[in-house]
Amino acid sequence: MNNHSAVRLDRLQAILREGSPLPLSDAAQLCGVSEMTIRRDVAHSNGLLEILGGRLLLAEASAGSVYRLEREIDASAPIKQALCQQLASHIEDGDTLYVDCGTTLVHLAAALNRQQTLTLVTCALNVANAVGHLPGVRLVMLGGLFHAATQSFTATDMPETIRRLGINKAFISAGGVHASRGVSCFHFHEVAAKQAALESAMQRFLIVDARKFEMVRPAFIAPLSDFDVVISNSHPAARDCLGTLDPELCVTAEMIDCHPSID
Repeated sequence: MNNHSAVRLDRLQAILREGSPLPLSDAAQLCGVSEMTIRRDVAHSNGLLEILGGRLLLAEASAGSVYRLEREIDASAPIKQALCQQLASHIEDGDTLYVDCGTTLVHLAAALNRQQTLTLVTCALNVANAVGHLPGVRLVMLGGLFHAATQSFTATDMPETIRRLGINKAFISAGGVHASRGVSCFHFHEVAAKQAALESAMQRFLIVDARKFEMVRPAFIAPLSDFDVVISNSHPAARDCLGTLDPELCVTAEMIDCHPSID
């Protein structure tokens, strides 16, 4: 590694310690070199930096910034259960629901009113397994290429399939929520389905543990203002973030009291 490369790496490390992951194109522009040069620098950084989803980040932070389903399953489970109980109060008999992937909305199965008749649309295998046996649920499973990391499927025609369905309510989860940077997740392959559900649904819900607030993840989903209702646990980070929204946007925040978040 030459002196110029070392200087660039020092500069990029300093920038990354001050904020969120940096798009590779921005890193190249800041250093006045090509993206390929930045890639070569990272390859010779002795593991200090890495590139994930077209963004540059500190390797020391990546262990906590990469989504791992097995780690998330038990993280804040009581909170996720309470959030889904609150969410279930918005479900009406005959609704067609889009239920997102991840480990939060899988708890919705236990909260559903067994007397209701519902159509539930999902690309998440864990959600499908949780609701498939319920007598009042007509399950629409969106298939395609399976991603074990998120227990979900993707397909090139999935967004169009979602748009053709009459979805009353879209229930979306996220890995990060930021007042100005919007709602984001870890995996780029999830975004198209989430965005299609947001576009198609009559009402859009964001369900998120408050530990996700003030976080920015690599894959942008939508501005926070695209949601009609945000359901989260009562926490200063959530209240501060949602308090910055323009009141005219009419985003309803439902902050519920439950056990403290587990980081």
